Parts: sequence; C-alpha cells; structure tokens
Amino acid sequence: MIFEASRAKALNQLNKFVENNLGEYSKLRNFDFGPENRTNISCLSPYITHGIINEQEIIQKTLSKFSFSKNEKFIQEVLWRTYWKGWLELRPNVWTDYLAELNQIKNEFQNNQDYLSAIDGKTDIECFNAWVNELKDNNYLHNHTRMWFASIWIFTLELPWQLGAELFMQHLYDGDAASNTLGWRWVAGIQTQGKHYLASEWNIKKFTNNRFQNIKLNENAPPKISEKSYQIIKQDFNNPQNIESKNLLIFENNLSFEITDFKEKNFKKIYLVSNKNENRTIKLSEKLFKFKTHLIKDQEQRLKNQSIDCQIIDISELTNIENYYSLYPTVGENLDFLISNNLKIDFLYRNLDQLAWQYCNKGFFNFKNYIPKIVSSLN
Repeated sequence: MIFEASRAKALNQLNKFVENNLGEYSKLRNFDFGPENRTNISCLSPYITHGIINEQEIIQKTLSKFSFSKNEKFIQEVLWRTYWKGWLELRPNVWTDYLAELNQIKNEFQNNQDYLSAIDGKTDIECFNAWVNELKDNNYLHNHTRMWFASIWIFTLELPWQLGAELFMQHLYDGDAASNTLGWRWVAGIQTQGKHYLASEWNIKKFTNNRFQNIKLNENAPPKISEKSYQIIKQDFNNPQNIESKNLLIFENNLSFEITDFKEKNFKKIYLVSNKNENRTIKLSEKLFKFKTHLIKDQEQRLKNQSIDCQIIDISELTNIENYYSLYPTVGENLDFLISNNLKIDFLYRNLDQLAWQYCNKGFFNFKNYIPKIVSSLN
C-alpha cells in the first residue's frame, strides 16, 4: 500500500474507486483482505483528514455514479469523521483530559513489559502482531481491523486505551484527534457508557478470510468505566460577516485551498503552517511527519501554479497574527498551540461543518437522520 502525497493522486484514487469498486462497497467493506488488496474500500481517509479532497467532492462524485440509496452506506462512512469532529467540538475537554491522562499513564507504563511487547508486535496473538507491523509499515489499517486491534489492546492485553490511541496517532496517515480519540473511547465502553466492542475469534477469522490462527481473546470482558461526563459547551461557528483583505493561515487539515468555501476571497498572502514534533504532545513517526510535509509542499506548489502568494512557515513562528484569518484547525494539536500561546485569531469555518456540527449533540444514529438534509445542502 502506497499513499502518495498529492492531490492528483488522491483524485486518481477517488475516480478509480468510484468507477470500479463503489458498487460492491456495502457488501464487502467489512472484509480485511490484507494490505496488498484494498479494492473493497476507498483508502481516501489519509487525504480527507488533510483536506486534500473533501467530503463534498467525494459525495458528489459518488452520486454521479449511483443514487443516494445505493450510495448511502458509503456516504455515512464518509460523514462519520465529520460527526466525530462535531461531537468533539461541542465537548473539547474530552481531548484535553485525554492528553492529561496520557501524560500520567505514559510515566507509569514506560517500562511495562506487556506494553513494550504490544508496541513491538511481540505478543502471543498472531493477528495483533501482524497489525502492529502493518501499522508501522503502511501507516494505515482497515477500519474493522482498528476495532479488533483496540479491543484486543484494551480487553485481552489489558492495556490503557490512552496508550493505544497514542500509538495510532503516531503512525496513522489519517489520524485525527476526534476520530481516533473517540473511536478508542467507544471500543472501551466509555464513549457510549456501558457499550463496548469485544473482538471475537470467529469474527476476525470470517472477515480476514481465515488468514490468522492462534486468536485466543478475552471475549467476556466488561466495559471500562469512567467517572467523567461531559456537558455540551455552546460554541459559535459563525464566520465574520465581511472578510477583509488579510493574510490567511492554513493548517494541515485544510490543504486544498482551491476547493475551500473561501477560494474566491482575496487574501494578501497564504501561510501554510507546519507543526514539528517539539510543539506536539503526541510525537509523530518520521514517516507520518514526512507525509504531512509533502502534502504541505504539494499545496504550496499548486498555489504557486495559480500565482497565489504563499509561504510555508513553522507554527513556532506564529507570534503577531492580528491581521490574519485562519481556516479552522479543529480541536487537536494545532488549536492547542494557538490557545496555549494566547494567539487569538478569527477562524473561518467550512459550510459543511457549520451545517453538520449542529446535529452532533447526540449519537451517530441521531446524526444519521440528518444526512439526507446535509447531502442535499452540499448539492
């Protein structure tokens, strides 16, 4: 599996999937045939996470091929990330608390042999070891496999979910604060209190075409318990009424200015912000940081091809940003840097997020009811 860091490659992957494999998606999507055969899924998430392509153009492309009813399952999966982001935006303390817990737990487990064996892929569980190596080699895992992996980590290896979530964020090309943190919380049973996900031997064997043996799991573990509950914090996702001619900051989640809602606005200069490990709480693997760096450079080149004045800067260079707007970076490391350094800025929010996030106050099944309305608005 190779994810090439360019918008051209992302569009090629989208077109190829829609033309050849979208029709079988709902039937085959839960199968993990191995990293050498990913035709049953789109593999677009590393590009969506970085804004190389966006949900709107993906959904419109699929609807040019099939009706909404035939596409519904795929569209739901595309909008899962939008939902998770909105859910976390309304409860940002979940992310803050996660990082605080992670910091404490890392100190406790730094010499724990079970933890060290798990991150090195040297456990007694064959499939888990293979997935650890796949994660590090390909910086990607099938979504179903991520659920199995997290369940084994939490309930069979009995390791803190916070450390597993960190491992994913260090390596996954599509890792983001919302999908990753909330996905691990869901498997553990604390996202939806009392409802956890338990991996089972029969399920893994069925959906991997019996690729693995020696799958001895704890299939009767109770859900984890958290004493914390999070109330919705009312947020204002409105844009400035008149967007003046200022500079624009773009972080790693919006790396295709030419398809944003603000592409027609006249900005003095665009600054593409790189965030190195020294400014991050969760340190990225070298391959993941390089992937982000190449995506930023690809955006820079596309902007220059359009004769747009742009420059790549390090996040540590952000000091005086009075005459700037920023495409909203969402809850995560980049927003943390702005807040911790008291850098106040006018954010510009995507139309999709403004519409969708108002429906993220409850669970996904409630959100799902609004997907036809969201899709209709996008079109």
